[in-house]
Amino acid sequence: MEKFRNCVVLTRVGGFYELYFEQAEELAPLLNIKLASKKTNAGPVPMAGFPFFQLDRFLKVLVQDLNKYVAVSEEFMNPVEEKSKSGGLLFDRKVTRVITPGTLIDEKFIDTSQNNFLLSLYLDTEYYKSQTGHEGNPFSVAHLLSSSSQRVGLAWMDLSTGDFYTQVTTTEMLPSVIARIGAREIVADQRLQNLLGQELQMLVGIDHQLLTFFDGPKSTQPMAEWTHMLEAPVAPQVESSFTSEEVAAGFNLLEYARVQLQGVGMKLQPPRRRHLNESMGIDRNSFRGLEILETTRDSLGKGSLLHAVRRTATKSGARLLRDRLTSPSTSLSVINERLDLVTYFLEVGEIRDTIISLLKRSYDAQRLVQKFTLGRGDPDDLICLSRAIEASREVRRVLSDQQNRGIFSAEDIHQSMATLIRRLHLDGPIQLAEKILAAIDEEGLLQKHRIEDGQAAEAAGLAQDVVMSEGLPEDVDSMPRKVRFKTTGRPGITVESDRGDVDTWIMRQNATEALARLHDGLDGLKQEKSDLTNKLQDQVGSSMLTLKWTPGLGYICHVKGVKISQKALEDLGVTRNVSSTKSTRSFYLPAWSQLGARIDQVKVHIRAEEQRIFEDLRREVILNLVKIRRNAAVMDELDVACSFATLANEQNMVRPILNTATSHRIVGGRHPTVKLGLEEQGRRFVSNDCFIGDQERIWLITGPNMGGKSTFLRQNALITILAQVGSFVPAEYAEIGVVDQIFSRIGAADDLFRDQSTFMVEMLETAAILKQATPRSFVIMDEVGRGTTPEDGTAVGYACLQHLHNVNRCRTLFATHFHSLVDMTAGFEQLGTYCTDVKESPSGSFSFVHRLRKGVNRQSHALKVARLAGLPESVIVVAENVLRQMQASTETDWSNNSKIASNG
Repeated sequence: MEKFRNCVVLTRVGGFYELYFEQAEELAPLLNIKLASKKTNAGPVPMAGFPFFQLDRFLKVLVQDLNKYVAVSEEFMNPVEEKSKSGGLLFDRKVTRVITPGTLIDEKFIDTSQNNFLLSLYLDTEYYKSQTGHEGNPFSVAHLLSSSSQRVGLAWMDLSTGDFYTQVTTTEMLPSVIARIGAREIVADQRLQNLLGQELQMLVGIDHQLLTFFDGPKSTQPMAEWTHMLEAPVAPQVESSFTSEEVAAGFNLLEYARVQLQGVGMKLQPPRRRHLNESMGIDRNSFRGLEILETTRDSLGKGSLLHAVRRTATKSGARLLRDRLTSPSTSLSVINERLDLVTYFLEVGEIRDTIISLLKRSYDAQRLVQKFTLGRGDPDDLICLSRAIEASREVRRVLSDQQNRGIFSAEDIHQSMATLIRRLHLDGPIQLAEKILAAIDEEGLLQKHRIEDGQAAEAAGLAQDVVMSEGLPEDVDSMPRKVRFKTTGRPGITVESDRGDVDTWIMRQNATEALARLHDGLDGLKQEKSDLTNKLQDQVGSSMLTLKWTPGLGYICHVKGVKISQKALEDLGVTRNVSSTKSTRSFYLPAWSQLGARIDQVKVHIRAEEQRIFEDLRREVILNLVKIRRNAAVMDELDVACSFATLANEQNMVRPILNTATSHRIVGGRHPTVKLGLEEQGRRFVSNDCFIGDQERIWLITGPNMGGKSTFLRQNALITILAQVGSFVPAEYAEIGVVDQIFSRIGAADDLFRDQSTFMVEMLETAAILKQATPRSFVIMDEVGRGTTPEDGTAVGYACLQHLHNVNRCRTLFATHFHSLVDMTAGFEQLGTYCTDVKESPSGSFSFVHRLRKGVNRQSHALKVARLAGLPESVIVVAENVLRQMQASTETDWSNNSKIASNG
């Protein structure tokens, strides 16, 4: 605990993991376990514990829910020669791994449909010291952390899959990049804590990521020194393309991961650079406002864009889809290649269904091979990996057959599919899969699981009895030996403690010549046992004599229901009685003791040979690591393409046309998530057109509350994202000029974490748009200025529109209830006004007309919405009277707004 001060230390003691001292006192209530006291020579020590098989359950609470670091200390049997050095202790304990939110590998609670990224930030501490002073000036620090010229190195990895990326960005863009990556843990140099700690915490705190300050290396190793941690070395010409900030961030990341793994080796993919200009920029506010990954209301996936479009068959495909939605491409060639694949699978539905069926059998090869590189993995993982390889082979066969038939005359679609097929390299992996299936006995594996499940159920029942009786972890001593001494530490093949006649073997008996000879020898010894049993039964005149092994007594003969005289026992060669009752008798027989020892010895050799075969297969996996990972990447791309094709077929989507223009031409556009919600309620969604960027770069949209303005803004941003992701889009026709950045100013709330009011949050978001948007950007702004007085809000709204029109010159959808803005911007040549309406009947009922039309609607109809919301009628009447008075007093002022604008 002294060495791992920042960690919760879980110490393995027999069948329990235990907590001590203040950690037990603090965490026992949070973990809902009993706080007890352990007697020691130094006095009573507070302690708490839980059964070893519940480790994943409590790690989830500690690591995932409470953001704790956990050091797991396992126990290891001391060799005989080491016992004297350790004071005669049977077991030695050492920390085998430090588990943090960003270093999860194969824990059962990890969400495998998304990456579990660990992110490293590198900022030049010497530079910041020189700019802010040794202790840091708050004002200059804030300026530096919002600068567009200060570079930040980023590196992030997923230990569970081996993914490894780097990027260089600026401090101004850092929050948006962090939001896109979505890391579970962020690591920064310890030297930054006193210098920029509070500001950095505020920078990442809004997204609830854990920020870890790490006392890392004082110097940076070049990439050439990373080779032992990578599946393949970084080529010199590639290495030269990385910036010094990226290299520093990457090395700090690798060092942090190495320390947490406590010496366990890892094999990551070589770092891949992410370039700012290769993907569409989506700032943090837009991720939230557009609800790309989760909803704003409850932070759940259901209702998000990801939830609406996901049709992937595999967890790894879901990860790729998530990555693409957060990083839409800006490359026309990449986008069109993806669209070609979607087009292919949309047209050949039968082949799509076949591929999806094969994908469902392919398992998560990326995570499987990564487990083996980290010294983990078991025979079940090998079987799953072989099935994944076989699925890849079958996918290639199906696609190659279709390719040879020449279904498509379009050369681009044909070429995209041919390129994908060529990327499946199966020569080495197929031989590996055949070796695995030829070596591992799947029936034996199933039998082993049945036995383990029974043991686990028995252990769980006994542990529950301990808890119910408010016992202590030491009560586990009463458990059966097969539960108490079940091994957990070493990966690979679990050694059985049950020495009965039922043996479970993991490898086929003919997996190797050596194993075949050992099994032949074991069969011969079992025959000797059978012959000895028959001989002894004849001698005592009873078939109730059996040859047994028990944990406490070893090899014994057991007779039931027959009285045997002492002379008869001596004639059998019995050396010592063990026990006797009126109906049974047990005794030692040298012949059986010697035969049993020989059987045991052969079994030990068989286990050792099985473990050797397993280790050979593990090495074969690592030798084929690069090909397996690349093939898995192709399978993920197929999964996403089939997913988008299925979605397009279900939702009647169209293929978008992407070009280099700065305009949108969308006919019959639909919101991908709102449409689904309305259909579930039996309501129809009203589609809308959007022609923006040619004659009209800005659409100024007015209309009633609940008239669909915000939906229209969001749907066009989401259609743009889907198009550049490589998906078909919900519209009748879509032609889109590639967008470099999407900005969204929709909704705002107080930010108590940063002591910022609603209006301040709104202005910060608006400032980022006005400073960063380019002519290739797409901007949606809803109700700018509503957080202050109508006069101030109108002034701010006008100034923003003027800046967007004259300076940014980008495609903008701007919705407002400040109707005077229509008159004030009448002179803006490339601004068009559009609106939605309310249709009223003579009886007083009304309905919203969500179809946009050219023009302006100066009625917000807020009181109609208030009545729908259930405000008391007396309140509505008062509000109507006040509104009539206000309208009468301000009606004459509207004509003056254009004069004010021209003077501004």
